[in-house]
Amino acid sequence: MAYTTAEGRARLLGDTAEAVEQLSCALAELSEAFEQLDDRSAEQLEELLFRPIQHAYGRALRGRAQFAARHELEVTAPEVAPAPAPASGAHLLIERAIGHVQLADTALAELQDSLLPIEVGDEQLRADLTAVRAGIDHAPARARELLRTLGR
Repeated sequence: MAYTTAEGRARLLGDTAEAVEQLSCALAELSEAFEQLDDRSAEQLEELLFRPIQHAYGRALRGRAQFAARHELEVTAPEVAPAPAPASGAHLLIERAIGHVQLADTALAELQDSLLPIEVGDEQLRADLTAVRAGIDHAPARARELLRTLGR
């Protein structure tokens, strides 16, 4: 399918917005889980999952905004993540958060595989996408590690 540079850049912004929204939802789920945990477990959650995902979320937001500014595109701020659905325990909240992280990673992987960031993007955006994916890469394994030890 042929597209103009402007259309391609608009699609890039839309696709990166999808990943940003998923990461926002993951952070909302983790925040709720944090409130349900004892102090030691909450600290582990923050160190293993929340901080790395929050950092990746910030990098994605910043990279998207800077890309838009470099190419004089309008970018809307992401919507605030909805409150997580009620869950019976931190385990489910953490599992749902990781589901959101995996959806974000899939969206970014498909975007990178599409070659759109090369065709209409720029080097900095490609670096940002790679950094975001690297930042969330270990989240599923870290979540499994945390879930194994939770409550012990």
